[in-house]
Amino acid sequence: MSDAAASQPHFPLDNYELADRYRRESGRVLLTGTQALVRIALMQRTLDKASGLNTAGFVSGYRGSPLGMVDQELWRAKRFLEENQIEFLPAVNEDLAATAILGTQQVETDSGRTVDGVFGIWYGKGPGVDRAGDALKHGNAYGSSPHGGVLVVAGDDHGCISSSMPHQSDVAFLTFMMPNLNPANVAEYLEFGLYGIALSRYSGMWVGFKAISETVESAMSIELPPYPQFETPKDFTPPATGLHYRWPDFPGPQIEERLEAKKAATLAFVAANPIDRKVFNVPDARFGIVTTGKGHLDLMEALRLLGVDEKEARRIGIDVYKVGMVLRAT
Repeated sequence: MSDAAASQPHFPLDNYELADRYRRESGRVLLTGTQALVRIALMQRTLDKASGLNTAGFVSGYRGSPLGMVDQELWRAKRFLEENQIEFLPAVNEDLAATAILGTQQVETDSGRTVDGVFGIWYGKGPGVDRAGDALKHGNAYGSSPHGGVLVVAGDDHGCISSSMPHQSDVAFLTFMMPNLNPANVAEYLEFGLYGIALSRYSGMWVGFKAISETVESAMSIELPPYPQFETPKDFTPPATGLHYRWPDFPGPQIEERLEAKKAATLAFVAANPIDRKVFNVPDARFGIVTTGKGHLDLMEALRLLGVDEKEARRIGIDVYKVGMVLRAT
């Protein structure tokens, strides 16, 4: 060994095992987008336990590219799910999966319940969102429960990589009056997933989560983020009739009225816990570029190739606004 090599600092190798992607609470792990979806459920359960909540989790959906491997990854993680009271039920179709998820939000109205609440995660590809539209729309209208919450993961194939036609679920979510989170990479899956469940619990909404082919089928090494602490909005008062699922709740105008209140609650939660951000935060910017999801990364790469870093952006007066959540304004 040369003197130069001998003088280099030696860093111990990380004693890393593949199962650490689900076992570790801090440090660095390797995750695919599919595995990150599984980890969201495990992290939510850990977060609840730390908060003194005895919750359970329920995951159901129907496979289809780009979410064609979700069920297999959930089966591989079976022992971790069982240890955390999370049940996986692969559904016959997307409609039945959404209906089963709605059932989990009724637990808190049952006097014989054995847990404080059940958080639900639905998954399906874009055409599955269309197919299950009636069930998803009714689920969002009837609502989530305060210690449950629902994340609706839509696998979108914009480039028609493995589908019969290109598809995206953004507009469908908007017609359901459902907030839609759009993470830019695998690391943001964890942040946005926990955010979505917290938002669902507060507002009574089901919350959409966009998982595109280029992201969910990719992998990256991630420094695990600390568990979040969300602020309760101070400037919003829920209506006397509440925001969440209740029984009995017969069809009628009260459901539509509650949707408006739930939208107001969503906007209040987002104001208290911002998920959008200004990238350069240039106060006197002359030009603004609005991005969301993977398109944000594409823009930042284009600016890099043009030689526009933060210093140059400030000089020429450009700022970038990254949208994390989309919600229909009217």
